[in-house]
Amino acid sequence: MTVSDVSQVHAIEADTFAIPWSRQSFVEEMERNACARYLVAEDERGDIIAYGGAWIILDEGHVTNVAVARTHRGKGIGRALMLALMQYAANLGAAYLTLEVRRSNAVAQRLYRSLGFVELGVRKHYYEDNGEDALLLVCDRLPPAEEDFAEETEPT
Repeated sequence: MTVSDVSQVHAIEADTFAIPWSRQSFVEEMERNACARYLVAEDERGDIIAYGGAWIILDEGHVTNVAVARTHRGKGIGRALMLALMQYAANLGAAYLTLEVRRSNAVAQRLYRSLGFVELGVRKHYYEDNGEDALLLVCDRLPPAEEDFAEETEPT
């Protein structure tokens, strides 16, 4: 993902989350956060239909956000994106990934659990819009790092 992708990514973000990140937050992630890594999925026309991001700090990865455009949900794109994030994190030296998910988001929870994430704890009243709890999930079953992995010059 690059700064030029932010408008398309933000449109998906705003349509997906009750408390979306601002466009500027994404730009700052691209330009100022050396730990941030973002991936996008594109359709056959090159339009962005999903994105996911993580912070990789030493041996820990933290998934910041994952979203699929409403018209493309239920097609396995979220799973493919999560698998790609898991591989990318492993390639960068992460031993595990964490993430938060709304207690009410059963669809996302099923996906994460199917990928090996387990509940580590609960962040009480985590979400500002309604005070909902977040489940803190962790996965320490990342794929082996790819031996021929070479990060692009613009990693985000």
